[in-house]
Amino acid sequence: MAASEKTLTIDNCTKNDSWTVVLPRRGRQRRKATKSGVLEEKQEPWSPTDSQTDPSIEATLLQKMQRCINRIESSEFYRTFRDQIQTSVVDYFNRVLGSEMKMPMIIYGIGSIELYEPPRLQLSLAILMRRDFSLIGNIEVFDPILSASESRVLEALGCSVMSINEHGRREAVKPTMFFMPHCEAELYNNLLQANWKLNLLKNMVLFGNSFETYEQHMSLCKNSPILGSMGHILAARGFTNEFGIQTVSDDYYNAFHDSKIQILLKKKIEIPSLVDVHFSRHSLVHTLAPARLHSHTRSLSSLLSSLGVFMLCTTFALR
Repeated sequence: MAASEKTLTIDNCTKNDSWTVVLPRRGRQRRKATKSGVLEEKQEPWSPTDSQTDPSIEATLLQKMQRCINRIESSEFYRTFRDQIQTSVVDYFNRVLGSEMKMPMIIYGIGSIELYEPPRLQLSLAILMRRDFSLIGNIEVFDPILSASESRVLEALGCSVMSINEHGRREAVKPTMFFMPHCEAELYNNLLQANWKLNLLKNMVLFGNSFETYEQHMSLCKNSPILGSMGHILAARGFTNEFGIQTVSDDYYNAFHDSKIQILLKKKIEIPSLVDVHFSRHSLVHTLAPARLHSHTRSLSSLLSSLGVFMLCTTFALR
């Protein structure tokens, strides 16, 4: 989705303390949600609703993407981003990788690369990361609003388009980067819930929205119905450290504002499983499986800290 259409900002908090979540026009009818706002959990086969491709549209879109990739590649924004990844973050990537050589990149919710520039910029950055960082492997992409022509262009750019709608519930059974700038909170929550075990969380690298911003939303919009689907996001925020990245241009604000790289690591010691998170609008209760190492009464943040678990968040300070 275009960043301008899917980003939640503090201004979206309405007078009755609820959020307005705006979906792109092409995606509104196809997107299914429960009454609580949680995205459907059942995986289901997917294919573009417009099965016919248009060669002229594909050629034009491919040219747009190539221009966009070249634009980012030559920008001060990307040079700064690449240099800071190489100097400050790549060691953390390698620790997540362990003995693995590469981590696949899963792109959820990219939006329409035909209709909007922010998705084209986001995809261009992902493609450049794969090219310039040898530890990034194959790229898989999914958004239910993708057209057949967009899918063909993605494949021409070396990406695979998923044929299953996972609703964001891919388990990180091996080191995996999830590229999700400006996705909905429910999608992040689905992803975290599906991986809410330390042996899975340690394999995750996230490029996406600031969990701190979601926490700020919670304090300003305490009666919002969407808060019921943010439990895992807010719990993860409890053990997150943030490190900012300087940028020199506002040209990429719409595509990358409030984005972070988030990495979860742990030491190789026996740890308890995280089996459940209960969330209400006013409290979070963390339930831990029985563990020999620590008391059940310790908070999640203190427990993970004592085990050497931490999260690195690199913030794009675009202004």
